[in-house]
Amino acid sequence: MAKNLVIVESPAKAKTIKKFLGSTYEVVASNGHVRDLPKSQLGIDVEHDFEPHYITIRGKGELLAKLRKEVKKADKIYLATDPDREGEAISWHLSQALKLEDKDYNRITFNEITKTAVKASIKQAREIDMDMVASQQARRMIDRMVGYGISPVLWAKVKRGLSAGRVQSVALRIICDRENEINAFVPKEYWTLQAEFQMEGEKKPLIAKFYGTPDQKMEIASKEELDGIIKEIGKKKFHVAELKKGERIKKPPVPFTTSTLQQEAAKQLNFSTQKTMRLAQQLYEGVEIKGRGSVGLITYLRTDSTRVSVEADQAAKEYITAHFGEENCAKGAVEKKDNKKIQDAHEAIRPTYMDLDPVQVKEQLSRDLFRLYQLIWKRFIASRMENARYETTSVKIDGGGYRFTASASRPVFLGFQNVYKAQEEEEKGQLTKNLTVDSNIKSAKLQGEQHFTQPPAHFTEASLVKTLEELGIGRPSTYAPTITTILARRYITKENKNLYVTELGEVVNDIMIKSFPSIVDVSFTANLEGLLDCVEEGVVNWKTVVRNFYPDLKSAVDKAEKELEHITIEDEVTDVVCEECGRNMVIKYGPHGKFLACPGFPECRNTKPYLEKIGVECPQCGKEIVIRKTKKGRRYYGCENNPDCDFMTWQRPSGKKCPQCGGVMVEKGTKLACLDPVCGYVEAAKKE
Repeated sequence: MAKNLVIVESPAKAKTIKKFLGSTYEVVASNGHVRDLPKSQLGIDVEHDFEPHYITIRGKGELLAKLRKEVKKADKIYLATDPDREGEAISWHLSQALKLEDKDYNRITFNEITKTAVKASIKQAREIDMDMVASQQARRMIDRMVGYGISPVLWAKVKRGLSAGRVQSVALRIICDRENEINAFVPKEYWTLQAEFQMEGEKKPLIAKFYGTPDQKMEIASKEELDGIIKEIGKKKFHVAELKKGERIKKPPVPFTTSTLQQEAAKQLNFSTQKTMRLAQQLYEGVEIKGRGSVGLITYLRTDSTRVSVEADQAAKEYITAHFGEENCAKGAVEKKDNKKIQDAHEAIRPTYMDLDPVQVKEQLSRDLFRLYQLIWKRFIASRMENARYETTSVKIDGGGYRFTASASRPVFLGFQNVYKAQEEEEKGQLTKNLTVDSNIKSAKLQGEQHFTQPPAHFTEASLVKTLEELGIGRPSTYAPTITTILARRYITKENKNLYVTELGEVVNDIMIKSFPSIVDVSFTANLEGLLDCVEEGVVNWKTVVRNFYPDLKSAVDKAEKELEHITIEDEVTDVVCEECGRNMVIKYGPHGKFLACPGFPECRNTKPYLEKIGVECPQCGKEIVIRKTKKGRRYYGCENNPDCDFMTWQRPSGKKCPQCGGVMVEKGTKLACLDPVCGYVEAAKKE
């Protein structure tokens, strides 16, 4: 009987696919790439037309020997790596490393790991797409040239261990530019005016906002302007000038792409981009479901397309009709219109089996896997449902030559919102029920409030991914590793979701802008992505891209090596004194984060754990409260005088004393609460 060999990347994927194919198929995993450019050198022969030099990745020799044995036994070989450029390149490297040129081998791809998709892919087996391989190869070589060209300059001029990357350098620049905007921002004062109108026959007042005059909108820039308007209005009578009722439609969201999944998982689940991709990979490759074995629950996770197959669309609509009624089922397909090129060979990220709703698989998934699957499932179902409809009411109230406006909306048909509601969606307040144009206004209470314009918000991982996508920088597979890299290099740091540039990040960014302006130029990077797309389409030769790129980079590196001055980044000095030699200890960075070290190294090798102070005194002994971690890494707050003082709390102490019992107040979300549960005092935390 003929023996077929299927090679995939991961053992989890192999396990899921194996059960769909009969006993004549053997499914094995390559564990990702088997060949790459050598780490010890550039690996590109610049003198001989940029020929790459690939070697077997260290540690893959034994695995390749096993794969070669399987290849010898097989009559037919299928390379079933992921359906993108990277997957195509892995298949090509496998064909080279396993010497398949004399064997009967083909490439197969599937967007979802289901029996139908896997069997269909074998019927549609094809040759390796060498244009896709060339595109990946060009990207890999250009990234290697940037990394191996610029990183040594950073080592020589700043410190060892730094790195520069093509996409990560642009991402760092975008964050630095935002930081500069925030630092340069000068707030402007403005005022808002609100009116509480007491309507005849109504208990609740009608709240309306100042608009301006009946003819035009007005901004109130100062207290003097506000007082002038209030004085002009005086005790003038108000009347309802206009009352309008209408309908507002809210369209359902499109299914997830890689970028939108990362953004929503960050907003709704508080996941980092890296965590989202790791969990999505597990859902794609397969998880154990009772009675079904290993099941791939979602389609391929690296995509920028919102397209959905006809079969999946039909299955979703049948599910909606059965569970929510035909009236909630969309009459047409929901597609995102976009001018930029998308990888439309892929579908959007969606569930593979409509009958496996989140409730059915909850017990078999870990908490985080379940939450991500539920988000993907709800978003896809919602995308196939009808619009939500709202009844809107707007009112204009005039008096004293000025106008106030109020509006409200109420849902009349929920549609897709039966399933999916974005976090930022809020219901607008209700107007008084019996309001008409003839309604009498008994009195008006005016109240002004001072505001200041706010600077642009700091980037979060979600907003950075959105910006990178909008600017055309990177591709779905690069967002998470890019952010992970600049965090790991300590060019940026993350606090309460916000990304901040470190001193090291500023230095590296300044060097990149000064010496390598094209590398950190947003348009240049986006255009290069466009060129790589052209290589994939077979329009541009990959060597042409590399040949044009290298000379400018080489001359910039040579110039930087000669002209750049050495920059020293001083370690942050603390007030902790080294008990062995008396010097003030400095903050250093290690594999596990910050620690204190003596600056007298190597003569003095004293080190200590770094305990970050929060600026609050210990209520028991008066010393500083510091952030500590348990053995499992959970954060808590304790006294720096531990073990002599045993004060600790899981919530961050605020420094404020409880007005009721004099105890410690701790932060709990948007509230401050007394640490003593018997007291139970709670108040709203003041916004900074």
